[in-house]
Amino acid sequence: MSKAKWVVDPSHSSVDFTIKHMMIAKVKGTFHNFEAEIDADPTDLTTADISFSIDLASVDTRNNDRDGHLRSADFFDVENKPKMTFKSTSISKKGDGEYTVTGDLNLNGVTRSESFSVSFEGAGKDPWGNEKVGFSGNGAIKRSDYGLTYNAVLETGGVLIGDEVKVSIEIEASKQA
Repeated sequence: MSKAKWVVDPSHSSVDFTIKHMMIAKVKGTFHNFEAEIDADPTDLTTADISFSIDLASVDTRNNDRDGHLRSADFFDVENKPKMTFKSTSISKKGDGEYTVTGDLNLNGVTRSESFSVSFEGAGKDPWGNEKVGFSGNGAIKRSDYGLTYNAVLETGGVLIGDEVKVSIEIEASKQA
């Protein structure tokens, strides 16, 4: 394949996260609204340009009270900082279809370099002849690195909310005509 623009299909894609709760369990969540600009040869991502934007107000942990708290100034402060963005700065090949994508992640007004493992899942044509590609991405960030430090100490020791946030992304994209 050659380098082309790819448009994310949000109905076949997801941005999910997991974080420790009370040091004994994990809470999972998702962001429903996101978009990406991908200019890439999907079979060789080393020359790709990738930009990602997530609407933080679209957070969903299956608990309305918790989601409202996440949208508040204690966490995302969506009224003043509604987006989380990522822009790739370098991509290195780890193996066949396996890459490390490094870029600038901006969250809560803080920009830091973060790296994610990305796999090319394959390419094909849908029943209507549209070219499609799939990618999976995984990584972790520390929320404290972005000034997201809200927490509560447990009377048994430890804290209510973990610092490490595991991120999982599944992308299906269509080649732009």
